[in-house]
Amino acid sequence: MATLLAPIFDIPTYLQPFTNLADERIGAKIIDCSDDFFAEAKRMLNADAPIFVEDKFDDHGKWMDGWETRRKRHAGYDWCIVKLGVAGKIHGIDIDTTFFTGNYPASASLEACYAPHDELEQAEWIDLLPNSILGSSQHHIFDIASNQVFTHIRLNIFPDGGVARLRIYGEVQIQLQKSDQILDLLALENGGRVIAYSDAHYGHPRNLINPGRGINMGDGWETKRRREPGFDWCVLALGQAGKIEKIEIDTAHFKGNFPAQVSIQAVYVEDATDPQLIPQSMFWPFLLEAQDMQMDHIHSYINPVLAHEKISHIRVNMIPDGGISRVRVWGKVTATV
Repeated sequence: MATLLAPIFDIPTYLQPFTNLADERIGAKIIDCSDDFFAEAKRMLNADAPIFVEDKFDDHGKWMDGWETRRKRHAGYDWCIVKLGVAGKIHGIDIDTTFFTGNYPASASLEACYAPHDELEQAEWIDLLPNSILGSSQHHIFDIASNQVFTHIRLNIFPDGGVARLRIYGEVQIQLQKSDQILDLLALENGGRVIAYSDAHYGHPRNLINPGRGINMGDGWETKRRREPGFDWCVLALGQAGKIEKIEIDTAHFKGNFPAQVSIQAVYVEDATDPQLIPQSMFWPFLLEAQDMQMDHIHSYINPVLAHEKISHIRVNMIPDGGISRVRVWGKVTATV
């Protein structure tokens, strides 16, 4: 049973600062759909790239990694309503039809609404993407020009067919319950993102900000064995600037390959471009001086966290190499002015 992996897709540079609001890992879910006879709509929100399993069939026919409806035999079109993982301003979308070759929709449109309490019957749906032509087995990137905050989207496909993945790239709007609420300001669901890194041979640093604890050694940031002086590092942006009170470094599943030490540098900057941050990060002041690591362990730091009024970016130094599962940076959101 041969399995094909989707080719690695590079997100356009201008969308890389944004979070996929339709990522199931941060709570995105299907609310309703017109039909998902051939393939469940929830597969469309999977964070992993789609796959194609050549000889895999189920009771409804060919198994496909995505959302697929039956062939329509009457007027109309299919639709799917998604509750975004977090509310946000939408800047771009990717309707991915990878591996859907003779069964992709002819076209698609997208609507969105703001309904924080799921009151969809009273919600006002806004047209974000007009009916647009789709093609066979490819990514379709569309820019969205809107400054509104949305909680739900409705994908309409004409007249039927399959979509492998739906990505909604947007600017997270953190919903604070109270002004002094403590949040993991680095978390994916709060808008954290990776800017740059020295090496990601075995695991990408984007895993550091994923929800929950790592599920295995592949669900973390792991570099190759260093054979030269120095150490590995990655630069990350917080979702919103804040004052940090607690740091957690989790080496879950890393037992023979955890770092000897980890340190964290931090800075507050406004409107800096990512390329500018990388060389400057070497000279940022420390938020956490180098700390000895243990295997498969959550390391919590409160007293060792050095005082900063607020920070917007951190640099994690892994000395000299190895693997970390998660980094949590707990603090309070502070005003940027």
